[in-house]
Amino acid sequence: MEPNVNQTGIPVITEIEKPPLSLSQLVFLRFKRHKMAVAGIFILIAMIIYSMGGTFFKTEAYSLETDTSIRLNGPSSEHPFGTDAVGRDILARTIYGGQISLLIGLIAMTLEVIVGVLIGAIAGYYGGILDSVLMRFTEAMLNIPQIPLLLVLGKMLSDKIAPLSIFGRQFSGSVIVIIAVIGLTSWMGLARIVRANFLSLREQEFVTAARCTGTKNWSIIFEHILPNTMAPIIVSATLAVANAIISEAYVSFLGVGVMPPTATWGNMLNGAYTYIESAPWLWIFPGGFIVLTVLSINFIGDGLRDALDPRALTQSE
Repeated sequence: MEPNVNQTGIPVITEIEKPPLSLSQLVFLRFKRHKMAVAGIFILIAMIIYSMGGTFFKTEAYSLETDTSIRLNGPSSEHPFGTDAVGRDILARTIYGGQISLLIGLIAMTLEVIVGVLIGAIAGYYGGILDSVLMRFTEAMLNIPQIPLLLVLGKMLSDKIAPLSIFGRQFSGSVIVIIAVIGLTSWMGLARIVRANFLSLREQEFVTAARCTGTKNWSIIFEHILPNTMAPIIVSATLAVANAIISEAYVSFLGVGVMPPTATWGNMLNGAYTYIESAPWLWIFPGGFIVLTVLSINFIGDGLRDALDPRALTQSE
């Protein structure tokens, strides 16, 4: 490219046009502009570091130690978050309780995504009678109230399932009940979203070309159509973690969720209402962690929804 010459005779090199941004770069730039979503990432990382890194300073055995001589002591240098009604350290219990709350949210979300994607993809791709049957089943599942089911099954099955020991940690059997109920009663909305996307994408030219080349149906579903449906799946999965944490906290607060000796932020609130005024640290710290975690996840979900919006991505950045 020859340089342009200005009026003074000095050659001027024109600016080279920048290459277009890739899809991932566009998504990253749009997400970065969502200030609350970026703040949500930092808050969530801080919560994870607190729950995981705290194990290097406080042991699980220490979080279970009781000492009635220091019951309901306020925050101090020895117990920064105070002690509960039986003298257990609140700081240590929030560390190990946070691990269970986050674990329940992640596993329940994974179960929800697997079931929702499978049913939505099969119904949307094959259509016909199979679609009708699966959608009627989905509508039937929508009529099952999640919270009452959690309360009933948590009360009935929590004592009948033996505690589990994983990586040296003790988990009450009620954890399995909570994860299973939340995961298996939350997939319906995602299944409908995936089905709608599959109904639209299965008529596209790239799917027709794949069929003409003899590609198997399962390969078309998981290698061609599903990658083009990841945006709503990612957003739904992000918000599902927050919903699972809230559901677990709700039933644990009522005393029929995750049972001792396993601690969660939710069951730490059980009984704290008795000391709302006299010992506010019993509910301020676990309740604050729940609020911060759920808000950060919701902010991240909002940011991902805006960043992955296909209509917005088609516009010039």
